[in-house]
Amino acid sequence: MTKPLRWGILGTGRIAHTFASDLQFSDDGIVAAVGSRSNQSADVFAKEFDAARSYGSYEELVADDEVDAIYVATPHPMHFENASLALEHGKPVLVEKAFTMSAKEARELVALARSKNLFLMEAMWTRFLPHVLALRELVSKGYIGEIVTVEADHGKWFEEDPSSRLFAPELGGSALLDLGVYPVSFASMLLGAPSQVLAMIDPAFTGVDGQVGMLFGYANGAQAVLSCTSGARTATRACVSGTLGRIEIDGDFYAPNSFTLISRDGESERFDFATKGRGLHYQAEEVAKCLREGLLESAGMPLDESVAIMETMDQVLSFS
Repeated sequence: MTKPLRWGILGTGRIAHTFASDLQFSDDGIVAAVGSRSNQSADVFAKEFDAARSYGSYEELVADDEVDAIYVATPHPMHFENASLALEHGKPVLVEKAFTMSAKEARELVALARSKNLFLMEAMWTRFLPHVLALRELVSKGYIGEIVTVEADHGKWFEEDPSSRLFAPELGGSALLDLGVYPVSFASMLLGAPSQVLAMIDPAFTGVDGQVGMLFGYANGAQAVLSCTSGARTATRACVSGTLGRIEIDGDFYAPNSFTLISRDGESERFDFATKGRGLHYQAEEVAKCLREGLLESAGMPLDESVAIMETMDQVLSFS
């Protein structure tokens, strides 16, 4: 595959717009087609992003022979059904995070992709941002020694609207699934699956989780201190502390960013990175790269880890 990957965008919401917009910063992908539950929404989206075709159903989109891969950009409760539909039609899939609504769904979706020898990846775009790739390299080379503590938070203020995807149960309303997935995935990337999970959950006005505090323990003695809330704009910083030093990521740690490496004796070094757009094109490039190389999953966001992250979040939600 030498031509740009021809993407079919399944869903026309905010994240779909961001993904399609960021493709302009990459030579590896284009918006070829879009599918929505209404022709009008699909037509408007297609016009905005110069997509050749628009469909008023998801079934028509995934059946398009001129679409190379499907990006599932619908709310959490629809991820399993929509991604399964694409896989059943022989399409590689990039599915928004949270990957599914539960670990059970995650395991079934991964099993389906593997049974059909098709590529599947969770769209945890943070994993592929330049500052996160650089952070992982510094950690792997021992710059901060053995990791002792990972701290991360993600809090945003949302108006109390019962129809909002953050608060409506039927839309998968959940601070953890929408916001907390970032800190949980960040900790997983660095420490793997926890051996112990503790959590405190306060409900939002509709009864879904609105604020979540998490403490994860690991077999090697490391800990992760994580939080999320839909009721306040928090610092959204992250810090990885080790026996030799720490790495502090600026606010909005999950988006294109910079960080500071601070040694145990206080010496610091700043790492800045130039990026364009929101940064979702990096994950699109990862999908294109994997497909060119004949890979069925990404080493940067492995399927078994996506399942493990859902298992961890299942454990967290059990505290509600």
